[in-house]
Amino acid sequence: MKSLRNAALGMAFVMSGASIASAADLTIAIVNNGHMINMQKVAEAYTAETGVGLNWVSLEEGVLREQVTSDTATGGGQYDIINIGMQEAPIWGAAGWIEPLNFGAAYDIDDMLPAMRNGLSHNGTLYAAPFYGESSMVMYRKDLTDAAGVTIKDNDSWARVKAAAAAIHDPANDVYGACLRGKPGWGDNMAFITTVVNSFGGAWFDADMRPTIDSVQWKEAINFYVDLLGNYGPPGSEGNSFNEILALYNEGKCGMWIDATIAASFLEVDGVAYAQSPNAGNAVGANWLWAWAMAVPAGSPNADEAKKFIEWATSKAYIKAVAEHPDFGWASVPTGTRASTYAYPEFQAVAGFAAAEMAAIESAAPAATDIKPYVGVQFAAIPEFPEVGSAVAQEMAAALSGAKSVDAALAASQAAAEAIMSEAGYF
Repeated sequence: MKSLRNAALGMAFVMSGASIASAADLTIAIVNNGHMINMQKVAEAYTAETGVGLNWVSLEEGVLREQVTSDTATGGGQYDIINIGMQEAPIWGAAGWIEPLNFGAAYDIDDMLPAMRNGLSHNGTLYAAPFYGESSMVMYRKDLTDAAGVTIKDNDSWARVKAAAAAIHDPANDVYGACLRGKPGWGDNMAFITTVVNSFGGAWFDADMRPTIDSVQWKEAINFYVDLLGNYGPPGSEGNSFNEILALYNEGKCGMWIDATIAASFLEVDGVAYAQSPNAGNAVGANWLWAWAMAVPAGSPNADEAKKFIEWATSKAYIKAVAEHPDFGWASVPTGTRASTYAYPEFQAVAGFAAAEMAAIESAAPAATDIKPYVGVQFAAIPEFPEVGSAVAQEMAAALSGAKSVDAALAASQAAAEAIMSEAGYF
């Protein structure tokens, strides 16, 4: 990977609320998810306090990844702050693409959940600060499961989950048994699909980093996924990612959704219940681990001001600012990053999902195992993974839509992955 020049560190932002005179403007690339959109309004107070102007570039998840990766890798300099996650942060930090982050004592970095801190660090140095963190879990309409006489348990079998989806599926009344990601992207459909593959005992690569997409486990997992979503999902699922399914759920059209725990913050339907992610015999890797985090591209002329903003936007003070904001409140605070958030009685009173979310985050298993010999749950922590994952994502969407058979999609995926990994010198 191309190494970029390192910009100077300079971190002296004090969380005391004292004004900091500055004429700097920061350009911030963010994913267009709810908490990020809320931040634009909450941060108006930051600009008023510091004089730092904030120019927001809000992008759909796949577009954001593509543009941020291209700009950061080439030193394009479009952005002072970027949204990245656990796949990129350690790799980009090691390559010198992004600045190390070192915050003051008031930041209380030990309050950060270990899973988030570790996943965004390289050799003990933090390279991106988590704005919100997540695992994945089942979110389901208990009124529908009760009416159908079915239950969904923590770490249930996929067979039972499929039976529950069938029981509550009622397309004549615009209710679909299972809403799952189908939109192609290494962090879109492949985030969910990879957890299914993991739970069937599969993996992206073997111990020699050779792709194993042609394995029996992948075939079983993808046939299950296509069958489940094809029979009990909404039409056009190959175009659905997080925001599309959130809209469907809040319209009362989803009986069950297995996705990011952060989604629970935005569900508006009554009677939602939660369960830990299902599996097909292998619970390790059945629920993912992710953080949408904030980083500073190396060489940004506004690096110091960018780090000060990140320190504020990922602090305890920011959590309180959202909680006290007239448009938001405790139900809207970003979660999954700090232990202290879960200790507030006000948060506990409105966050019925909190215990399930924390259990999912704490049980996520990104470490390498005999079955999955690389770091990462829904991704592999290697530079080549986004290219591999994106290629396979297109094939899985084709299988889901019926444009290709599962066997043909898997064969094409294996060939593409082998070509990418061979060219990268793994074998």
